[in-house]
Amino acid sequence: MASSILSRRTLLKLAGAAVPLSSGLVPRMARAAADTLTIAYNVNLPAFDPTVGASAVNPTIQSIYQAIFDPYIGQAPDLSFKPGLLTKWGWNADRTKVTLELRKGATWHDGSPVTPEDVVWSLQRAADPKSGNPIQFVWSKVNNYKIDGNTITGDVVEFEPTLFKWMAFLTGYVLPKSYYEKVGAEGFEKAPIGSGPYKVDAFERNAFLRLKANPNYFGGKPAFETVIFKFVPDTTSRVAEIESGSSDVTLEIPYEDFDRLKKKKGYDGVATPVSDIGMIFISNVDPMLDKNVRLAANMAIDKEAISKAFFNGAAKPISVLAVPGSPGYVDGFTFPYSLDKAKENLAKSGFGPDKPAKIHFFTTNGAFPNDFEMARAIAQMWKKIGIDAEIEVIELAKYYELNHAGKMPEATLYRWGNDTGDPEIYTGYILNPKLRFSAWKSDDIAEPIARLFGETNYEKRIKGYRDLNVMVVEKGYAMPLLQGVSTVAYRDNVGFTAYGNGWILPATMTKK
Repeated sequence: MASSILSRRTLLKLAGAAVPLSSGLVPRMARAAADTLTIAYNVNLPAFDPTVGASAVNPTIQSIYQAIFDPYIGQAPDLSFKPGLLTKWGWNADRTKVTLELRKGATWHDGSPVTPEDVVWSLQRAADPKSGNPIQFVWSKVNNYKIDGNTITGDVVEFEPTLFKWMAFLTGYVLPKSYYEKVGAEGFEKAPIGSGPYKVDAFERNAFLRLKANPNYFGGKPAFETVIFKFVPDTTSRVAEIESGSSDVTLEIPYEDFDRLKKKKGYDGVATPVSDIGMIFISNVDPMLDKNVRLAANMAIDKEAISKAFFNGAAKPISVLAVPGSPGYVDGFTFPYSLDKAKENLAKSGFGPDKPAKIHFFTTNGAFPNDFEMARAIAQMWKKIGIDAEIEVIELAKYYELNHAGKMPEATLYRWGNDTGDPEIYTGYILNPKLRFSAWKSDDIAEPIARLFGETNYEKRIKGYRDLNVMVVEKGYAMPLLQGVSTVAYRDNVGFTAYGNGWILPATMTKK
């Protein structure tokens, strides 16, 4: 194993090579109003319905959805589960039924009560293949719901160990049955209502979203009367937003800017290790069909150097598709970094610096801290051993389009979100060839994943995923890189609460 680690300076040099929605101007100095909180956000909002379409499984926009809608089950900053619209939930003894208890007194933004009928309708709609819910295969595993007061029971068609975790995760939101059926999907997009801490006030696509506090929210009225999400995909512009005073909070900025802002008078910030994993998706495309090429590509990546260069060492290198402390993490397993072994593997298949293996390498630029810079550094590392990576920058929306259409290139740098920490939602979804999320598809992992999806014994399920995590890396089906780190900078008159999944929740922010 090569012991030398590139210096931070060297690596940085390598990288450098419910009302009708109305338009309106966002005041440049939004923070001048004491009751207004302005957030320079890193991605655009594609759609308001948090339960259907590709946007519903985009972890980067869940903070906006969480401000407007309530999930079935909530999460605390440490990602432990807590009551949301449901105050109780669970299986019966033999796991053939589920029982849910709806919170009393919750209301929709139009003042009407949240009812058990809303919960059942939301669950049934999510389970309907025609609805367009990307996680339909999970929601369809319970049916025949019955209501008794505020208690709901359902029959388990097929045991799904992550069912209640999904109720706190992607697409796990309750929508208003009567209102949605009255206005339809198009009407809901024009004038959405939820039961969350904020109501939609104005929206201009690719520009901003303005929210107003819900005074009747069951969790209490938020501290800020108005919240503005300004959509600023460009990293440099987000940094400028907060430095100019145009925004109060920004996120996912480069670590060097984060460090500088945090030390500056009038500013503060937090860098939080989160449940996301930075990884490279590998697809069944030549030359990645060659195991020697896949393993060489992984061996050539100096994860420690990348962490030091771009995250000041805060992003922990990982060798499996799980973060430290989560159930599927494998203590003691480390995939080797070795340029010599990487070259040896490539040479077995006839590749090297004089005859490189050519691949396409997709990355975002500004969606996550230092994403583009990481991609350039990795491409330079690959070049040294004989892999020529052509980098192409794509938007997150393009990633979802290609991923769901099964048209991913040979390699794609991405940060996979998993608020639950469950290994099924890491490895099980990243590599299940039957799901749209998988880039690499092969029969040898289809059977073990299918078996683990139905395993009712928790200990056996977790051990199975740990074994699978080692196997898929040793075969080169995925390349885990680093545990995600969320960088958030804010004005020091804002009280900020960091979440272990990187959420930016305005309802939890306070005035100082």
